[in-house]
Amino acid sequence: MSEYQINEGMEITLHFTLKLEDGTVVDSTKEKAPATFQFGDGNLPPGFENPIKGMTAGQSDSFAITPEHAFGQHNPQNIQTLKRDDFGEETPELGMVLSFADKAGTELPGVVKSIDGDRVEVDFNHPLAGRTLTFEVDVLDVKPALTH
Repeated sequence: MSEYQINEGMEITLHFTLKLEDGTVVDSTKEKAPATFQFGDGNLPPGFENPIKGMTAGQSDSFAITPEHAFGQHNPQNIQTLKRDDFGEETPELGMVLSFADKAGTELPGVVKSIDGDRVEVDFNHPLAGRTLTFEVDVLDVKPALTH
């Protein structure tokens, strides 16, 4: 049986767990079906793909992923003040996650940070921006991806 290594053009099936600095689990496939994707298809950010490159089925490892390689640093420019009218019928509430379309029509999730009268502050940073994450991986299968 050949031992394929994780690399370009490979289909990978794995279980992963993503944890915050304090050990809080953010996402995990352990209780669900494993994740299957093609290396380099954009399903995993490059910062998560690079460390698993070269791994084979049956291997497990844990990696610390810095914000630069995960979801970026927290950017104060991504916090915007909107008018209450911008929300239409919806009443903004603290902590509420809302989706806004930018000029290009791309959906951007934003979290309501503060409400001051008619002004609503919305944070468009990724919720995990600025965090160093622990990426635990159990590789179940590595095989050549079928090209269509």
